[in-house]
Order: sequence, then C-alpha cells, then structure tokens
Amino acid sequence: MTTLAPGWQARISAVVIGGSAGCVDALATLLPRLPHDLGAAVLAVVHLPRERPSLLVDIFRERSALPLCEAQDKEPIAPGTVYFAPPDYHLLVDEGPRLALSIDEPVHFSRPSIDVLFESAADIYGPQLLGILLTGGNADGAQGLQAVHRNGGVTVVQDPDDAMVRYMPAAALQLEPADFVLPLEGIARLLATLADRGAT
Repeated sequence: MTTLAPGWQARISAVVIGGSAGCVDALATLLPRLPHDLGAAVLAVVHLPRERPSLLVDIFRERSALPLCEAQDKEPIAPGTVYFAPPDYHLLVDEGPRLALSIDEPVHFSRPSIDVLFESAADIYGPQLLGILLTGGNADGAQGLQAVHRNGGVTVVQDPDDAMVRYMPAAALQLEPADFVLPLEGIARLLATLADRGAT
C-alpha cells in the first residue's frame, strides 16, 4: 500500500490527528494504544460545540499512558505529550516548535479546523510529521493532509468503510492517495511502531 522506506518511523517528531463526527469514539480506541515511550508530540483537533468547554482531557486522562492537556498559546511543544485544540480556537504549530491559537475565521465552518493544524504543522515539521485523518462529516482535513504529503510527511486515513461517518476520510482520499488507509485497529498498531525507536 505504501512506498515508504523501512524505518520511516525513526524520523517522526510529531503526530497530528483530526476528526469530526464519531472522532471521540475513534480516539477512545487510539489514545489508550499510544506507547508510554512515544518520542513524538501528538496534536489533535476534534470538531466540538464552540460554546461548551471541551471535556477531552478529562475523558481520556485515565486511559492514556501519555500526559494530556488543552493547548495553550505560545506553549513549547514537548515530545510524548498529547495536546487538544480548545473549543472555538484554531490550533497551529509555530517556529520553536510552539503552539499557537487563533480566532481567525472558521474553515469548512469549523474552528478549530483540521486543515489549519495540518498545514501549519506540515510547514514546521516537513518529513518529520505523521498526519492521521479520522471519521467526520465534512471535507475539513483533506487539504491539510495533502499539505502533509507535499511537505514529505506520512499520511494515514481511516478506511471510510470503518469510519462512523465516511465523508471526511473519503474526501481526503479523493484529493490525494494516502500512505496508509487503515481501520482503527490498524492505525493503533501503526502508532505503536513509533515507540522504542532507539538511536538512529
């Protein structure tokens, strides 16, 4: 399926994850499987109601071997940490690398936008980035995943037949083939291979 050279995992410094409808359930499969010695930072955008606090950190704290937090503006990005975009703010990656929050206009009616995170992370991390697009009901994330690919990163799309809502992953695959098209269990196994990478 993929033409990546063996050992590509050793170059990954950050993982970006995006999803919409059904994504919380998908993360309930993926986050508990993140290895405790993951050397990469994880940044996630989930489309949630803008007017309510996000409960993602509370939902997943006890299920994750990694520390979880809601992203803060200008916060340095630490390896082995999971950052969630706060409601009604775009989450971006800036030089440093650092997190950045923005109240720019919604993209695909969404703030936070998956495209905004993926495109900014692709600019900073280039081939050191792994992008994962999950279930969802609009096209947000398709262009962002394309940016990950064009900057040399690794792209993963949830198999539309495995997704609770197939529109988002299908839209991404229409725009650009992915390195991996996998069911959730396959994505979880792929993430596990990022651990214990040792010296390169």
